[in-house]
Amino acid sequence: MLEQLFKLKENQTSLKQEVIAGCTTFLTMAYIIFVNPMMLADAGMDQGAVFVATCLAAAIGCLIMGLMANYPIALAPGMGLNAFFTYTVVGEMGYSWETALGAVFMSGICFLILSLVKIREWIVNSIPMSLRLGIAAGIGLFLALIGLKSAGIVVASPATLVTMGDITAFPAVMSALGFFLIIAMVQRGMKSAVLLSILSITVLGLLFGDVQYAGLVSTPPSVAPTFMKMDLSAVLEISMISVIFAFLFVDLFDTSGTLVAVAQRGGLLDDKGRLPRLNRALSADSTATIAGAMLGTSTTTSYIESTAGVSAGGRTGLTAVVVGLLFIAALFFSPLAGMVPAYATAGTLFYVAILMMSGLMHVEWEDLTEAAPVAVVCILMPLTFSIASGIAFGFIAYAVIKLLCGRFKELNAGVIVLALLFIAKFIYA
Repeated sequence: MLEQLFKLKENQTSLKQEVIAGCTTFLTMAYIIFVNPMMLADAGMDQGAVFVATCLAAAIGCLIMGLMANYPIALAPGMGLNAFFTYTVVGEMGYSWETALGAVFMSGICFLILSLVKIREWIVNSIPMSLRLGIAAGIGLFLALIGLKSAGIVVASPATLVTMGDITAFPAVMSALGFFLIIAMVQRGMKSAVLLSILSITVLGLLFGDVQYAGLVSTPPSVAPTFMKMDLSAVLEISMISVIFAFLFVDLFDTSGTLVAVAQRGGLLDDKGRLPRLNRALSADSTATIAGAMLGTSTTTSYIESTAGVSAGGRTGLTAVVVGLLFIAALFFSPLAGMVPAYATAGTLFYVAILMMSGLMHVEWEDLTEAAPVAVVCILMPLTFSIASGIAFGFIAYAVIKLLCGRFKELNAGVIVLALLFIAKFIYA
């Protein structure tokens, strides 16, 4: 049965190799079951319910990816998109988390349609590479600011907007230690570095009496507080269009980049450098987002951490299925997830920021018409505390700079339309 489903011999792999790869991928991305509930709780959502929704959405995404697309690519609620959900849509724009879930649901529907009608390539190709790199880096800086804020290392100041907090306080020290542990373990080749760091800092919190022991294993919490609570009545408002687009936009490029990167690492591309069954993989991603919104979590997306499993020998969808089953098993560790303090995950956010900023090396810094919009996105996204605003300013800057520099021919219809839409949003919103 496994041979018929996953074609193990054809892909030169085995059951043992796929199971090891699945466990490796899970260990590299299991941090999300601690980070995501904590982050969405800031939006007013029930942390226990989000924990269950996170595990189930990840499991559904992994199982669909493995069984339908037969790729060793794991999915879970995405970092960056959960921050956009909490701190921009709910925190800054003032929408309820129910409405934000509605926007996630609609973005998943749009993503699914784009995957089925095969116009994804046109959309991806219409966005300049420099803006893609800038948006990823800007989200990374945004996550870094959130991590520093939750650690108390950066605090508000009436004189300078932000300033240094008490770096000798226990949360700040633990956050810094967690970050240093991640870097040291990653550099030494430890696949589960992020997860081990979170657990280590949580244990230290217990030893110093800052965290109360609540047990390790129990029956999963109820998902009822968030299940099918999405509000679709407000998602058709003009102001919500940009929100839906931001969810869709970030997920689209994140997924596309992840699929190509993992496929290249595993030698899964065809002779023309294309990914077979691409639409199946994209459909799995969008379906997982829809299911996640119904359960009560932010956008579910493909994880670049899947490269760890591919490096360990994963070649088929059986790897993803193993990851999905492990996420189901994780449902019974809700007490552990509830004990993890914010400072235990702050270092993780800073580490993820480093990964997301690494793409800046590919920006053409000598060409100011390409570099300036990247700088606009990277600076304004964290300083406005809004991923959507950073994306909008980036598109406007790109179009205006190219126009004023006499390089109008380098603009395509997609960039021009989006820039005009964002300008109209700022004028009339």
